[in-house]
Amino acid sequence: MFMSFRPRVPAAPFLAALLALTACTDTPPPAPPPVVEPEPEPEGPTPEELASLRQAEIREARAERARATNAAARLEDSAPVGNIRSYLASSEAALIARGKLRTERVPEDVSFTAEDLARDFLQVALRDEYGRDGQRLVADHHTAPLRRWQDPVRMQIEWGPSSDIATQRRDRGEIAAFASRLARVTGHEVGLVSEGGNFAVMILNEDERREMGPRLERLLPGIPNTDVAALRDLDRGNFCTVFAYSRGAGSTYVNAVALIRAELPPRLRSSCIHEELAQGMGLANDSPESRPSIFNDDEEFALLTLHDELLLRILYDRRLRPGMSQAEAAPIVRQIAAELLDG
Repeated sequence: MFMSFRPRVPAAPFLAALLALTACTDTPPPAPPPVVEPEPEPEGPTPEELASLRQAEIREARAERARATNAAARLEDSAPVGNIRSYLASSEAALIARGKLRTERVPEDVSFTAEDLARDFLQVALRDEYGRDGQRLVADHHTAPLRRWQDPVRMQIEWGPSSDIATQRRDRGEIAAFASRLARVTGHEVGLVSEGGNFAVMILNEDERREMGPRLERLLPGIPNTDVAALRDLDRGNFCTVFAYSRGAGSTYVNAVALIRAELPPRLRSSCIHEELAQGMGLANDSPESRPSIFNDDEEFALLTLHDELLLRILYDRRLRPGMSQAEAAPIVRQIAAELLDG
């Protein structure tokens, strides 16, 4: 807000006139010109007033920025699909411009040792990224037992009406190829089915996701209401997510659901397919030390790397079993990591 200062204007000047002396003549001498007192200069703002005005301008500028931010948020909420698509496209472009979302399977500039691999496995497979605080999911990276699938993993893809036939065909081809890669790396059976799956892969846009509750409950009977709400109300900053479930207090997965935004541009879309489906196999955590890896929140790598394939191979090694603690698994993990890298 622009604020002007109105000076205090003095009252109109008093005009003083000198009386002419009356001469002893018929014609009086001309009167001298009136003497006009100089008008005082207008008073400017005091230092205190200037400081007060400056503070008012700063407050108004901050309020204007807040109003603009709130207006942008309201605009996104009023037209979520178009705006989220633009936001995600900008996010992908910004990440690539910063050298992120790399696609090399074996990057030449990053190496790792058997010790690194074992450390990363213990951080990624034997810790949880989220825990529960009552009814809320909170990030806490707490220790957890080793978990993986015992039954064959049957992935069932679910699209919303916004995904046309060409998009569905492209997604199916990419997910089928990645499922085959997971099967090859782990030695565990992983594939696609058209119905009766135990690992739902839901590709929905913003509007479709908000209506997903009944559909999700049919696919995963018994899914907690809090998890349905977390998926339905996915924060704008989350590109995708996965939830995996064991039966009772066990550590063997029996169901999973991955949610991928349909508005994602190509590289982020592929990145979500790789990360969420691999995490749904049992690599539940991210670690800032894991590199080169998609199991790292820095977004440096978009696609599964050789390092990540080795983590999956360790996870499904027969020498490990579901339910193992970190203390039980650690010496075996170090031995497997050394064998893999020596080989």
